[in-house]
Amino acid sequence: MKTPYSDAFVFFGASGNLAYEKIFPALQALARRGRLEIPVIGVARSDWTTDEFRAHARNSIKEHGGVDEDAFAKLSARLLYLRGDYKEDSTYEQLREALKDAKQPLHYLAITPSMFETVTHGLARSGCGKNARIIVEKPFGRDLATAQELNHTLRQYFPEDAILRIDHYLGKEPVENLLYFRFANSFLEPIWRHDHVANIQITMAEKFGLRGRGAFYEEVGAIRDVVQNHMLQVLTLLTMETPADAGMVAMNHEKLMVLNAMRPLAASDVARGQFRGYRGEVGVSPDSHVETFAALRLFIDNPRWEGVPFYIRAGKALPVTCTEVTIQLKRPTHPIFDAHHSGQANYLRFRLSPDVFITLGARTKLPGEGMHGTATQLIACHSSQENMMPYERLIGDALRGDNSLFTHGDMVEAAWRVVDPVLSDTALQEYQAGTWGPPSAAQVLTNSDQWHDPVLEDGPCETD
Repeated sequence: MKTPYSDAFVFFGASGNLAYEKIFPALQALARRGRLEIPVIGVARSDWTTDEFRAHARNSIKEHGGVDEDAFAKLSARLLYLRGDYKEDSTYEQLREALKDAKQPLHYLAITPSMFETVTHGLARSGCGKNARIIVEKPFGRDLATAQELNHTLRQYFPEDAILRIDHYLGKEPVENLLYFRFANSFLEPIWRHDHVANIQITMAEKFGLRGRGAFYEEVGAIRDVVQNHMLQVLTLLTMETPADAGMVAMNHEKLMVLNAMRPLAASDVARGQFRGYRGEVGVSPDSHVETFAALRLFIDNPRWEGVPFYIRAGKALPVTCTEVTIQLKRPTHPIFDAHHSGQANYLRFRLSPDVFITLGARTKLPGEGMHGTATQLIACHSSQENMMPYERLIGDALRGDNSLFTHGDMVEAAWRVVDPVLSDTALQEYQAGTWGPPSAAQVLTNSDQWHDPVLEDGPCETD
């Protein structure tokens, strides 16, 4: 049965960084495509008028992609601003009046995680949540217990298919390409298992620091901010079994199966770091123990991935801004050429941002009489320009009631189960900005494994 299109869009946290950097540009893009012909209501505590709110939206779009005058005019005409405290009933009474005859609004909680339950209760008490859908930003909870509690709270007022737990990584074209490449090419399946794979690494590096989000980051840290959600979602795409079909139910089933097979982390599997100068950032505690870098070693206890280590590394103030996946293959079991060469074994590398590359690392023969080889890279390059921004795609899907790119509650809890044992670990090493994290990052590697740092050899990484 076709689900009805939402007849109003409400976003809490309308004066925050997420709205400024992502939501306003996505709304203009939707208006340009004729997919936003409904009221758009921003709710926040800033003391603005609706005209000031519209000016704020224009500044946001000007800085993040550019203003399309026709599309912005359509968006601006639909914008309404409500000032209010999320803890006050009067805020939701104002919202109820602003929604007028809307029968199925979409509410977006673009706010700090600590306020999710407060706003959810406010929507329910006021009647604004009736027949509504709700988008909840990550991180969904702070640990397994709070995620379970938040799931319980949301499910009291919203059916599961109306709860849209957003992970914008799932809306990225390069991430969808990763899924497509894996299951559309038959040559991968025979080697995509422990017999041939030595290890898999995922690196999400950011050269920048907090960008004014100190108060938010103090609530989360690297593991809660990107590992439990973005990185584990990418890992499920790399490791899940072949789904029965491309539908949401089949995909989610296989993702949940592999998440349930992931071994919960132990303290020895994790290295945490904090860049020097973090404690001097606005909104950060002077004695903060929040990690800005995390390196992890994971194992998946199933027949396909028995014994294969999976390494995840994410951090701020690193040398480049780049996200890469490297699948390191094992060396030939019986090498007859270059038997003692010390070069890198075969690998597949997927660069997901800022540019999109698929690289195969192989060995080819050097010219001459001898049978000697050299490392060679075969590179497929894709345009880094996406036809649709992740937030445009996801908000558009949410307005239509399409939840295929959103995360199911059971999957969120399964991901928290993996990281939950190490969330209270306060062991922290300082590292210098512009380096690849603290020395302890090397300690999570097994045997002779090494980190594969994103470099410029097969395309540009963002360096500013």
